[in-house]
Amino acid sequence: MKQNSRILVVKLSSLGDLFHALPAVHNLKIGLGAEIDWVTQREYVDLVGCFDDVRRVIPFDRRGPSRKPLTFIRTLREERYDMVLDMQGLLKSGLITRFARAGRRIGPSFQRECAWLFYHAVAGKRDKERHAVEENFDVVRFLGLDPISPEFPVTFPPAEIEGNGPHVAVIPSSRWVTKDWTPAGFAAAARHLHEERGATIYLMGGLGDAERCADIERMMGGGAVNLAGETSLVEMGSYLAAMDLLIANDSGPVHMAAAVDTPSLVLFGPTHPERTGPYGADHRIVQSGPLDCRPCFMRDCPPGHHRCMSDISADQVTKVALEMLKKGRDT
Repeated sequence: MKQNSRILVVKLSSLGDLFHALPAVHNLKIGLGAEIDWVTQREYVDLVGCFDDVRRVIPFDRRGPSRKPLTFIRTLREERYDMVLDMQGLLKSGLITRFARAGRRIGPSFQRECAWLFYHAVAGKRDKERHAVEENFDVVRFLGLDPISPEFPVTFPPAEIEGNGPHVAVIPSSRWVTKDWTPAGFAAAARHLHEERGATIYLMGGLGDAERCADIERMMGGGAVNLAGETSLVEMGSYLAAMDLLIANDSGPVHMAAAVDTPSLVLFGPTHPERTGPYGADHRIVQSGPLDCRPCFMRDCPPGHHRCMSDISADQVTKVALEMLKKGRDT
């Protein structure tokens, strides 16, 4: 691959997956001196615009009144690329890859839905027993580049935060109900941090999380700043960058926090932390005791007891959070 290449990245979603792809894209930027354009779903356009290595963001509308396929294809084909890289690996991203004007079309090892039909080559062999960040590096090796240590070049506008003591973000919801810890557990742990360390708790999430965050705020009885439903993804990134700690379920904001070097305490149940846990050494995973059914990777709990999450205690989370805050203060 020549130096000063023009590369189009197709990575449409989701929030965490966008950040998983970022270190590999940075390697291409550095190793090839490349100009990077990026296709993503419209709801992520402003976020991807904060990625330092990205020159141009092309929005893709999946559905709704703004979905105009012919207009999208014309926009996609306005420029010619040396390579288009599908980092999604689905039928829809494969089609986008095919419509782009590019000399080479390369897909990921984890492709499915016959997306390989649209590629000139697939980078690497399928191996799901590794972290998603490492999986995305297949294309770096495929192109003969020497990988550099993973970096997440993203810049968010600075946020104005309030309250004394350590600032702790709590994001209590995920996209699967099976990955969610109890509101009472979050409230108890957050209350302990407020009482023992004087922490200011920032409750965060989307509009759909407002009720859950309001319940946690009520159960805490004070010490919380409730931002649920009040921030864009970019603003969430700004707040996470200003936090001393994030406490959350396995969810997209965890990877946003990891990208901006905010230590994360993540509660894991039905999913596997070695694959989708926060990337880096400063994070901690909390799980319940041994269970034969974990990880099940199910959106509904087959046994119906949800013990992988409900058995996690507030004391367990509080202890780890206090250790992390102390370590942050001592370093």
